[in-house]
Amino acid sequence: MTSSAPTLTPLVGVDRVLTAAREVPADPQGRRVLDDAALLADQDKWAEISRIASSHLAVDAGEIARRSDRALGSGGLAQRSGFRSPEELVKVSTGLTKQEAVAVVRVGRVVEQNASGGVLDPLTGELAAPREPWLAAAGAALVAGTLSSSQLSAIRTGLGQPTSNVPIQALTTAVVNLVTEITTTSGMTGVVGVAGVGWDVDRVLLRARELRDAIDETGIADREQERYESRSLRLFTRPNGTRRVVWDLDDETGALVEDLHDRLTSPKRGGIRFVDPTLAAQAETIRTDQRSVEQLASDGFAHLLTTGANTNTNHLLGTGAPQIRILINANHLHPTNPDHTQHTPGQPGQDSTVEGGHGFTEGQTPAGQDMHGQDAPGQGSPGVGHGFIEGQPSPISLRTIERLACTGEMIIASLDPDGQPLDLGRDARLFTPKQRTALAIRDGGCRWSGCDRPPTWTEAHHLKHWQRDHGNTNIADGILLCKYHHLLLHRDGWELTHNKTTYHLIPPKNIDPQQTPIPLESKSPAWKEFITTNPDG
Repeated sequence: MTSSAPTLTPLVGVDRVLTAAREVPADPQGRRVLDDAALLADQDKWAEISRIASSHLAVDAGEIARRSDRALGSGGLAQRSGFRSPEELVKVSTGLTKQEAVAVVRVGRVVEQNASGGVLDPLTGELAAPREPWLAAAGAALVAGTLSSSQLSAIRTGLGQPTSNVPIQALTTAVVNLVTEITTTSGMTGVVGVAGVGWDVDRVLLRARELRDAIDETGIADREQERYESRSLRLFTRPNGTRRVVWDLDDETGALVEDLHDRLTSPKRGGIRFVDPTLAAQAETIRTDQRSVEQLASDGFAHLLTTGANTNTNHLLGTGAPQIRILINANHLHPTNPDHTQHTPGQPGQDSTVEGGHGFTEGQTPAGQDMHGQDAPGQGSPGVGHGFIEGQPSPISLRTIERLACTGEMIIASLDPDGQPLDLGRDARLFTPKQRTALAIRDGGCRWSGCDRPPTWTEAHHLKHWQRDHGNTNIADGILLCKYHHLLLHRDGWELTHNKTTYHLIPPKNIDPQQTPIPLESKSPAWKEFITTNPDG
């Protein structure tokens, strides 16, 4: 809105918006006459209207909360209206769920306090400092209609509260940077340059957590411990007599369960087609099984509970126990014990692993750790660094990595001069397990923009086609795509190019006559961190 535009009072403005919106019928038949571009443009406009409306709802909720301050007692707006709290009033008057109402009131308070310059005491008129001043830029963006209340709530949750390690100014800077990123760029690499597009709430929350981890290295272990402490398993009986399990998993347990689940169900989900010939029959048996994916998973885990993970492995789960793959920058690993051996990161074609113990015998607990292998407060490795469990966005602490190094294989990602880990040339048609591991480290799943399929659901595609282009089976010329996008690429004529570790998708001319390259972002937080710390790669 320019300075010369008339300023409308809230009620007059919203009345005009309502009148205009009611004149546009929500008619399915009317949408059918629109071509694809017009249909998507229509959706974009309604999404913007929805975002602006959520901003107004939050601002109203903040004012309702201010007028319902506890200090006012029964004289507050909520209680005078017959409600115990402003959250309940908002819930009933808007039709939101309880959780949504709590969130919008919380956001409204943030906006109201920062816009007013603080918290106004309704009885004395005194102005105290805002409770969350670091969110001022997010509140201003919400008022401007460029940020939704759900996005602001995700920023608030993801960045968390200030601590001794993260002062208010650091959080303030992070909020300003994140709001700028959201409101000036596309969060979906398939839509280049369209501000705000692709910044769904889950993506905003993930990005906010990444920023928190970036400015709070020492707090990674604490947040990891919080996730560990929140683990739980609850069993409910449903009205129809079936039992329901709600299982909140810590990082390590989650990785184990995901590995087992993928082994049980991957072929049924339309998983990898290029399988080891010795496992083809097993995959086909699972694929043609009449049970649904959910039923297969249920029966498989029930079987594991009763007979153990090693029972009939050739038929049920393939070979071996479930695995956790740890990704860590070699520069972050600081052995603190002469018994702990670090291998030099391997050359192309070699393994890069860390192995060795900490000088305690089987059955004993390492010094400074509890019975679960967790470091006791104030104990553990003094080194600074962190890593990632493959497929999970939250980093884990160095002390956890060093503990896991004592029990199994750890993969240290190292870059060659072009930022790639492993090559094979044309010696093999299919990517080897080692190369698949390297691709998983680098790509973090299906690389196609907006796809969330994990590495276990993907296939390795040759950028230079094996037959057509005589391409090599090299990491640099490989990329992970899920089955759907792999088939789409070959069927519809999409192409892929790369420059070192930067990959672009080239649409066919019938989709984009200009064939504008679309950057494909890695889904691996570990790999993105490696590239940041190795800018020449």
